[in-house]
Amino acid sequence: MSDPQAGTAVRKSHATRYLFLFLIGLVIGVIATVMAMRAIDARRDHFPDSVMQVQQWHLGQLKDRVSENRCAATDTLPHLKALRTMTDNLEPAFADLKDDPRFRDHASKIRGTLDAALANPPLNCEGVGNTVKSIGEGCKACHQDFRG
Repeated sequence: MSDPQAGTAVRKSHATRYLFLFLIGLVIGVIATVMAMRAIDARRDHFPDSVMQVQQWHLGQLKDRVSENRCAATDTLPHLKALRTMTDNLEPAFADLKDDPRFRDHASKIRGTLDAALANPPLNCEGVGNTVKSIGEGCKACHQDFRG
């Protein structure tokens, strides 16, 4: 006669095989997806985001100096100089906006604010706070027009 348990062993073997193949396919799919996402990201231009992140960091450092009550020129001038240097990169970073008069106006106003701060450096926390506020307002106005 036939063995009733022989059929269940074959079914378990097929189920295990299918589960194993499914898991292998899943792992390969995840790896391929990660590789594709990295390839797509590598083609993206990171320069505009980098300019904005560096400016945001330096502006944050100036805000920190005000909150820490460390507003001597030696504490703030390096950040103001770095911000001024980075504003020279706004038009090249956003090449699709460089011909827009509103964008050029915003970039020019921020450069003017920074030039004034560098020509007559703020020597106390109130002055640094006002400079930070002016820079922040310039950034906010540009972002409202172009980021939506």
